Amino acid sequence: MTAVSVRRGLPLDPLLLGAAVLLAALGTVMVASASISLADRNAGEPLFYLLRHLAALGLGGVAFAFALGVPSETWHRLHWALLLLTIVLLAVVLVPSIGQQVNGARRWLDLGPITVQASEPARLCLLIYLASYAARRESELATSFKGFAKPLAVVALAAALLLAEPDFGAAVVLAATSLGVLFVAGARLRDFAAAVLVGGAALAALALTSPYRVARLMAFLDPWEDPFASGFQLTQSLIAIGRGGWFGVGLGESVQKLFYLPEAHTDFVFAVLSEELGFVGSTLVVVLFGIVVFRAIALGRQALRRGLKFQGLLCVGIGVMLGLEAFINMGVNAGLLPTKGLTLPLLSYGRSSTVVTMAALGLLVRIYYEVNRPARRAMAGARVAPRAAVGIAAGKPLPQGKAA
Repeated sequence: MTAVSVRRGLPLDPLLLGAAVLLAALGTVMVASASISLADRNAGEPLFYLLRHLAALGLGGVAFAFALGVPSETWHRLHWALLLLTIVLLAVVLVPSIGQQVNGARRWLDLGPITVQASEPARLCLLIYLASYAARRESELATSFKGFAKPLAVVALAAALLLAEPDFGAAVVLAATSLGVLFVAGARLRDFAAAVLVGGAALAALALTSPYRVARLMAFLDPWEDPFASGFQLTQSLIAIGRGGWFGVGLGESVQKLFYLPEAHTDFVFAVLSEELGFVGSTLVVVLFGIVVFRAIALGRQALRRGLKFQGLLCVGIGVMLGLEAFINMGVNAGLLPTKGLTLPLLSYGRSSTVVTMAALGLLVRIYYEVNRPARRAMAGARVAPRAAVGIAAGKPLPQGKAA
């Protein structure tokens, strides 16, 4: 919160919103640039993916406004409904007649004119539930393993459903975000450490027992060993980043997006951005995501200090979730992490991700307003008090309903 925003009574965080708007604007430009050739070949319309991305931003604006208009306590009270919605979304998508299978993964709900990636709203709903649980069961969470194990059982169920799709990346983000929220909420260090060890071992076992994931892991360790098969996507991404240099080859001038780099407008849009805008452009993206994450966690800390436990934990959870998604996506593009099917929030072409991310930002802005509302009232009272004192000194009566 800045002094200027309180003084003028603005219920907004200018840094958070400014960074989010810049990311969305930059994402729109990069989706248009990265997808134009692919859209022309697949749909016969160069702006096909751009128009759909703009539609997602429009729906995201509606979701942002809805989240901004609903008091955060309403979500706190709806925790059980949100938990049920999470399980239903993750289970229904596995039904063959409902879930849509693409590239061997059943992650999308076919709703006629639109498709929804079930894991995106499900993860946000589960995050709200966990923040509510930790706020309601604070003492139990901090004093007993049972209080820590109950929410972990819910997370384990959700992660198992995600792995059945399969969506390994979303399961990792969900598990890490959930543990982060429970740790900040006051879970005992020994319980937290045990959960990290068990969860890490389970994810490692799942990765190493799946031939598909083992192949991805081996390609990540040395993509140049097989640059035209298992390592093709990563080597093309590294070539794109390397061509960018300091200032890039110029907007729209990427070569790798011309059918060399698969998923150039979705999972690997950061590589195209690095090629066209260079080190300077990619650094700007990192800084903007850093601002969003920092402001979310700072807002969570401020809410916790004011006794708003649920709001504070939700802000921290959203910050960690967005930060992990961005870190994993950019790490994959740069060859620092194994390939995962995670989009870059607000930048990649991913309609479900865009809408849910904007809804999460709406929650942050709503909580910012609620956290800073007492401060604005106090400053308004401070402005009224001197005028009242002057009126009393001059022998003038106060307006009806006001007292000195």
